[in-house]
Amino acid sequence: MANKIEYNRFSSRFTDLASSRLGGQALSCSDDFFAEMENLLSPKPAVFIEDKYTHRGKWMDGWESRRRRDSGYDWCVIKLGMPGVIRGLDVDTSFFLGNAPKSVSVEACRLQQDPDENTQWMEILPRTEVEPGSHNLLDVSDDATWTHIRLNIFPDGGVARLKVYGEVTPDWDWYLPGEPIDLAAIVNGGRPLLCSDMFFSPMENLLMPGRGKDMGDGWETKRRRGGRDCDWLVLKLGDLGRIAKVEVDTAHFKGNYPASFSLEAVRLEADVEVSETNVDQLNWMPVIDRIPLSADRQHRFMNEIQNSAEVVSHVRLKIFPDGGVSRLRVWCLRG
Repeated sequence: MANKIEYNRFSSRFTDLASSRLGGQALSCSDDFFAEMENLLSPKPAVFIEDKYTHRGKWMDGWESRRRRDSGYDWCVIKLGMPGVIRGLDVDTSFFLGNAPKSVSVEACRLQQDPDENTQWMEILPRTEVEPGSHNLLDVSDDATWTHIRLNIFPDGGVARLKVYGEVTPDWDWYLPGEPIDLAAIVNGGRPLLCSDMFFSPMENLLMPGRGKDMGDGWETKRRRGGRDCDWLVLKLGDLGRIAKVEVDTAHFKGNYPASFSLEAVRLEADVEVSETNVDQLNWMPVIDRIPLSADRQHRFMNEIQNSAEVVSHVRLKIFPDGGVSRLRVWCLRG
């Protein structure tokens, strides 16, 4: 897979549950004198501007507390965008060199409301040393579902970004019996697994909430010059389901939308992993035969759906010959 999008061992397998794009919020902190806590959850990589200062000191792209003069520590409470099982953390201290924390710990809770002084927190990451100016990838061994976390930094300092990687736990009780659910959506546990190319923008964008805000908020491949006849993307649905409706949205893609697309599906056992070596050998069945697309438009399909009685776990979107798609919606009947 040739692309310029970089993944780490967590981001290639899990969803950032704290992402502000999913509704993650920094709720409160002990101190953010130098840099605001909201920066922790920015979806953009941290930057450094050498000569930029504020009336409080050096401007930093992250969360930074002032120097403590006691034996305490600083903390920040974060509401996850989606409840889920946490598998790993990226405590990113990029550009925090002489002002990074020495160590961190993380606690979690599961609540309907926001935490308060009476909240009982459970430690999911014991106090662990972190490196300055680094992506500190930390494993979490815990199978519970959480809604909030508290990042503790010892004794003080700055963190550029915090990613909370895990598996979304959808609230299926929110849906009515027999109601079609977009099982491709990130918020319902959908997850892109692999694709032929994502040179211009990452495949996760395809499953994000809402319509794309611009051409960078979609999945876009580079212009192909020979070789395969199409680009493709495989995603795992949030649950088993029977496909009832599909939407392919080319919002903002005007001179670079695909000429056409097709959709396939397959049911795989839970222990089967999709890889570049086996993707073409899977028993893909047609869902939508190749159909032309238009620029900057929501394309909706229902009567075109084939094999609608089949229960599936994965779908493969093919775009011909290349280009960009903003969103893919796959409404299914669960089970």
